[in-house]
Amino acid sequence: MERAPLGVAVIGAGYWGPNLVRNFHASEEWSVRCIVERDRPRLERLQRLYPAVEGHEDIEAALGDPRVDAIALATPPRTHHELAIRAINAGKHVLVEKPLAESFRDAEDLCERAHRAGVRLMTDHTFLYTGSVEKLRDLRESGALGKVYYIDSVRVNLGLFQESNVVWDLAPHDVSIINYVLDELPISVALQLGACVHAKTADVAFLTMWYPSGCLAHVHLSWLSPVKVRRAIISGSLKMAVWDDVEPTEKIYIYDKGVVLDPSSTTLQQQMVSYRLGDLHVPLVDNREALGKLVNDFAAAIRSGSEVRSDGIFGAGVVRVIETALRSASLGGQRVEV
Repeated sequence: MERAPLGVAVIGAGYWGPNLVRNFHASEEWSVRCIVERDRPRLERLQRLYPAVEGHEDIEAALGDPRVDAIALATPPRTHHELAIRAINAGKHVLVEKPLAESFRDAEDLCERAHRAGVRLMTDHTFLYTGSVEKLRDLRESGALGKVYYIDSVRVNLGLFQESNVVWDLAPHDVSIINYVLDELPISVALQLGACVHAKTADVAFLTMWYPSGCLAHVHLSWLSPVKVRRAIISGSLKMAVWDDVEPTEKIYIYDKGVVLDPSSTTLQQQMVSYRLGDLHVPLVDNREALGKLVNDFAAAIRSGSEVRSDGIFGAGVVRVIETALRSASLGGQRVEV
């Protein structure tokens, strides 16, 4: 006997909302019951694509609809806490676009409320469901990389200026990816900011994170780059990996390279006997759309209670790191414990 699809309401039809509608609509696990958007032209454009889906200008219609099992929030971050509370109070499961909230206190509050209400809370950290990040996590878990020495990530492009700053806009991607690949939270962070165009809006950032395993991670973020770069280097004691998300097909390169040491010698010059230069491997990765995998994972969590990669607690951890990093920036970029 076929099970009925879960009903979902997508709140917000700006940049990310249409992607959510498209993936929920394409999934056999979901039925898009309604779209909520105050901007009438935006709402009408989506309804022309999905004429069977109801449109509303206020979230109350979705919260009061018994056909709606879950709410997907694709609204500005400043609205996440309030709207998610209303959804939780209505007994709805909630998927929140990154970041989960604008403060760790609010993110933790949502986790506690969802737990008490018995509903699932998930953060939309879509990159965790890309085949590339899955492969990087597998390389680390399997031990193929050896001890991970450091991660260097660059996420830059020209625009798009947001109402907050470049850290809240872009850092949730890299922080969530690195936390997931390493399966740990940083113990301390340091952040340097630059406000080149608007004096009160940071548009360039350099974030450093220290992890319990000994891994050092550095993230470069910018809205002011002439080229779009989405690249991460992971250096391990056995192998090294490069992830280029802009590359259309061969996104991951695994290098069998390293430094061979002589443990019997006493000086660094004596120890660095030779560099290991081995094969280059380009693995196949799952090329299915990450957001489609995420919404199906959300459905499985609701139906069976299974774990998801970016639950509320994971999302709150990302917010905590960013909040601490911004405190570091306010202190002149000094290292601050998370």
